[in-house]
Amino acid sequence: MKFVGAHVSAAGGVENAPINARDIGAKAFGLFLKNQRRWKAKPLTNKNITGFKKNLNNVGIAIDNVLPHASYLLNLGHPEKEGWQRSFDAFVDELVRCHQLGIKMLNFHPGATLKKISENKCIDNIARAINMAAEKVPDVVMVVENTAGQGSWVGYTFKHLRRIVDLVDDKKRVGICLDTCHLFAAGYDISTIEKSREVFDRFCNEVGVEYLKALHLNDSKSDLASRVDRHENLTKGKIGIDVFSFIMNNELFNNKPLILETPDEEMWKQEIKLLYSL
Repeated sequence: MKFVGAHVSAAGGVENAPINARDIGAKAFGLFLKNQRRWKAKPLTNKNITGFKKNLNNVGIAIDNVLPHASYLLNLGHPEKEGWQRSFDAFVDELVRCHQLGIKMLNFHPGATLKKISENKCIDNIARAINMAAEKVPDVVMVVENTAGQGSWVGYTFKHLRRIVDLVDDKKRVGICLDTCHLFAAGYDISTIEKSREVFDRFCNEVGVEYLKALHLNDSKSDLASRVDRHENLTKGKIGIDVFSFIMNNELFNNKPLILETPDEEMWKQEIKLLYSL
């Protein structure tokens, strides 16, 4: 069974996100657990926590299909001690919020070299953060999102993702979320059903099917292998519809949150219907 949704607003409190998801016909959703552009935020209140759980139950969305997105500010591959620590502390805070809400996964962008260290050293720093965070917060799976390779970000190849997994001590605490726009921009051609099959087969062989925890569904404004991260609404970008048809008809993607992050949120309800029609 497929569980499709979108990254919805949590304005006014995280407890509002399930309601916003229901209103667009979602069976899964993403959200920010705090302001994604600030380092610190007020702790969740009992009202936030109980309201979130109550509303989630009321709308009938399973907790397994909730995938929060960590702050855009995080760089767990940071080359400098102070910058890495600041990101790590904020990361742990987000994991704590997940644990308080009963959410089982936290999605995050892995990190960037800032052109000061090698990609391998950056990946080492990311894995160290995951290992240390696992000791501080129980249960929550840390889900690494593939990147487009824009700037100095790592995580744009399956080799990078596999290296992160290899360096994590407790494999049950790490997963991968594949973003279709990022795949395409990084050079993985998913513009046809056959090419999509080849790319996802490569992922299963090179990283491991057991680590695929979720997908972000986005078309791309940028060209194949452009290394430019620019999301577009479905059918309006350079990728086309075939990969989404492939995803909706492949058992590999059953029982995982499939989250739209397309720019025009007014189209989300329509896009969810489109995906299910495929």
